[in-house]
Amino acid sequence: MRHAPIDPSLFEAHRRQLVAALPPRAVAIVHAADILPATGDGTFPIHPAADLFYLTGIEQEESVLVLAPNATDPAQREMLFLRQPNEHLATWEGEKLTKDRAREISGIPRVRWLADLPSALHVLLCESDRVLVNANEHERSAAEVEPRDVRMARQLMDRYPLHRFERLAPILRQLRAVKDPAEVDLVRRAIDITDAGLRSMLAALRPGVMEYELEAELHHVFVRNRARMAYEPIIASGKNACVLHYNTNDRPCGDGDLLLVDVGACYANYNADLTRTYPVNGRFTPRQRAVYDAVHRVLDASIARTVVGMTMREWRRAAQLQMNDELLALGLLSRDDVSRDTPEDPACRRYFMHGLGHSLGLGVHDMAPVNGPFQPGWVMTVEPGIYIPEEGIGVRLENDVLVTPSGPVDLCAHVPIAAEEVEALVGRPR
Repeated sequence: MRHAPIDPSLFEAHRRQLVAALPPRAVAIVHAADILPATGDGTFPIHPAADLFYLTGIEQEESVLVLAPNATDPAQREMLFLRQPNEHLATWEGEKLTKDRAREISGIPRVRWLADLPSALHVLLCESDRVLVNANEHERSAAEVEPRDVRMARQLMDRYPLHRFERLAPILRQLRAVKDPAEVDLVRRAIDITDAGLRSMLAALRPGVMEYELEAELHHVFVRNRARMAYEPIIASGKNACVLHYNTNDRPCGDGDLLLVDVGACYANYNADLTRTYPVNGRFTPRQRAVYDAVHRVLDASIARTVVGMTMREWRRAAQLQMNDELLALGLLSRDDVSRDTPEDPACRRYFMHGLGHSLGLGVHDMAPVNGPFQPGWVMTVEPGIYIPEEGIGVRLENDVLVTPSGPVDLCAHVPIAAEEVEALVGRPR
């Protein structure tokens, strides 16, 4: 656990919310993520399962949470199962969680070893009617590997075919969308680390510097602050900025080019997601400035529209209509183009072809109801852009915004974004 300890009351509150949403006589089961194989005998570092962390704060492989609020034995209503530490694991993999340490992290009194799971589940299922099992139901998921949750679900369905099996993911989707203050503070910490990384990177930005050298500046600051990359960073200069998911990061930054940086720190498994666009030589050309200001206006207006009750479709459509006007003023669209605009085929699509934003939290693209509506406690990214490959110009600006009853709160308001601020920071010594 690289990050500072988190008060277990956060996870206790999340479990209470989940238990309150469960149907009667139900057992809910949530697994840790698999350790994925790399080449040869190598493996990738484990990425903690977001749902298990949300409910327990546990980041260790092969961990299982079982919730059975109607269990006859009160001690069995909330149980955490862990790998049992031994000398072999200590020698080869390092320290594993003890029962006491797991209790401190999670706030769960009953911690048992993983070997006890089958018999413990049998007792619970014999007095229960429903089993809620988890799965990755993110609408953009394209996973081809069957995860631990689904593997156990298959085993339980074979052994207990007369039970009613239901999906846990829809309940967690609703709960995880709403961040409580402690979660928002962790997102703020990730944003602050990202801001520090960007400022360090800007001090190194000048014509001729390699994109990967700028990436290294970000890594340096993130690791020093107990964080990691939330996703593969996009450090895209010149025409590379027009490739939406460019992350090769191996080109020199040219004099007169723009540099688009899409990056976020991950702190305590909570993510930031920011995008800024900088002039490599410290000065926008008039054309670059015009495009930059257009995107900035759409960003500001879209943040103002990130309010309680707004649906994702309405929110995105308002930005598209505003972008049509900006592109018309830039000479990129004609009035005929704009007159043919429809929600299904917006006129701006040629130059602004992606969505406006997404939920943010334990996932970079976090779980939330697909069309909203936005509720207090949602954290949304807002990320309009204009991409003109024929001119080698790509501008995207992205902030993270908290939805509150009294209006949107821009969590990235302190991260330099005004054109004059940005110009002043490029190449400035630390």
